[in-house]
Amino acid sequence: MTTHTLTAGLGLKPQHFDAALACTAPGLWFEVHPENYLMDGGPRLAWLQAIRAQHPVSLHGVSLSLAGPGAPDPLHLRQLAQLAERIEPVLVSEHLAWSRAGGHYLPDLLPVPRTSQTLARVAANISRTQDVLKRRIALENPSHYLRMDQHEWSEPEFLQELVRRTGCGLLVDVNNVHVSATNLGLDARQYLDQLPVADILEIHLAGHSADASLPGLLVDSHDAPIAAAVWELYQHLLARTGERPTLIERDGNVPAFEVLLAERNIANALLHPAIDTREELPA
Repeated sequence: MTTHTLTAGLGLKPQHFDAALACTAPGLWFEVHPENYLMDGGPRLAWLQAIRAQHPVSLHGVSLSLAGPGAPDPLHLRQLAQLAERIEPVLVSEHLAWSRAGGHYLPDLLPVPRTSQTLARVAANISRTQDVLKRRIALENPSHYLRMDQHEWSEPEFLQELVRRTGCGLLVDVNNVHVSATNLGLDARQYLDQLPVADILEIHLAGHSADASLPGLLVDSHDAPIAAAVWELYQHLLARTGERPTLIERDGNVPAFEVLLAERNIANALLHPAIDTREELPA
């Protein structure tokens, strides 16, 4: 199955297992964090394999720390490769971020200054990862909350150069673009217009929230419905890309499966305007 046969999908939550397994929505696919399934057996892996037997599955990593000071952990890479061989995911993705340094692990996806030195390090780490997995991965753009004075590259240029050097693809998180543009005073549409269309393998949509202590700051919280501004940016991006596999993320305040499926159906209708299940965009 190629990436372009996928339509809109959902991040898979354990509480939705039965509903996800039974759902027959055309083109539906699911995404999981592989870190939760790097075991040799047991009920959790069996659960994922049951889902995979019914639906396409993608692996969205959160801990390779590709932008960190060191190379990806060799054991982690081997386990990830074994899972990919077992599950045969339709997509594998990771983040332009770091979470590990000097033996310390941080529970966050942290941005880095976009310098030429960082570029070379990230490119080497992506290449190592793709060599072990024997497949192309997609790299996700981060969310930003603070300005960094050390940047030598714009983010779209940095991502495009990583694609050129490594052959990786891009995962465009539209919510991250909106959050970063709002927090840093940037033009979100201009950002999207600078990305290399042919290398966009996947799109993410999610909700965000306002920071409780810093007025005007948005947080990529994944705990709310997708905002109208993000839907509008998504439509702007689709006007350039055409159909691309699109994933709805929700990690906090997770509602019933049917609620997420309805949000997924909005994205699916935007991907395929002829489908008559399109719902009105939220205000």
